[in-house]
Amino acid sequence: MVEHLPVMLEECIQGLNIKKDGKYVDCTFGRGGHSQCILAALGDNGGLLALDRDPMAIASDNAQQLLLDHRFSLHHQGFSLLGQSVSAQGWERQIDGILLDLGVSSPQLDDSSRGFSFMRDGPLDMRMDTSVGVSAAEWLAAVDEKTLIAVLRGYGEERFARRIATAIIKERTVEPLRTTRQLANLIETVIPVREKHKHPATRSFQAIRIEINQELEQLKQALQQSIDVLKPGGILMVMSFHSLEDRIVKRFIRDQSRGKYTSLSRGPVEDDSSQITFKKVSKAIKASDVEVMQNPRSRSAVLRIAERLG
Repeated sequence: MVEHLPVMLEECIQGLNIKKDGKYVDCTFGRGGHSQCILAALGDNGGLLALDRDPMAIASDNAQQLLLDHRFSLHHQGFSLLGQSVSAQGWERQIDGILLDLGVSSPQLDDSSRGFSFMRDGPLDMRMDTSVGVSAAEWLAAVDEKTLIAVLRGYGEERFARRIATAIIKERTVEPLRTTRQLANLIETVIPVREKHKHPATRSFQAIRIEINQELEQLKQALQQSIDVLKPGGILMVMSFHSLEDRIVKRFIRDQSRGKYTSLSRGPVEDDSSQITFKKVSKAIKASDVEVMQNPRSRSAVLRIAERLG
């Protein structure tokens, strides 16, 4: 049914340590690769809840086929609503494992109509959920230069942020930026130095996408909610594809294992051992050389695993 294997599939399934009668959440359904393998490991009394912001993922043939399985539920929601989705299932504090596979999926990147890739010309959209919010084109048409510079620097770690932002603001007074090719070509003309094996627009596209979808804030909310939905011994597994995401996950697991955090948004407080909620299960896991050769997109993946304490 699933056309391709997700990144580090075997490591994910192994790390979840699936119990036959367990309850699990796949926070990023995508094409359903993880969900299909989790269901294959579950017994008749097990259950799997999957979430996805993308209406196309929800409507896909893979999703519709899996929905025939009585153990499977699929919600059209982002993982920032993890707690709400689990409550709707009546599974509060019963979850044995949570999997977050972050970033943009291959179907989203490969579909030019979604506007995620500078390699394919298409409408400048970039929304994970095309049913809500503003597109990248709409955001770029209205954003002020100071904010645009901050986004490019903060989310793209783009050292030429000011130069790119100035060019975008100037260009939009002449002609609206409506397509991925327009934006990529504009960035390419203003960046003076190229990184080896990296398109000049890579960092800017990442930054704009993160801003449009509020990806880092969504991740923080999901991590915080995982504390309340996982049962003691439950597994939290997060796979990230760039340093900004991985830094948030690493910091969350580290601080929760020290009893240091009450909230990701409020910052650290004094150490308190009574507040320890997780322990790190292993060091960061990366894709094998063989997998990287077969799927170059796995090169940047980092998998982190933690266990919920009682």
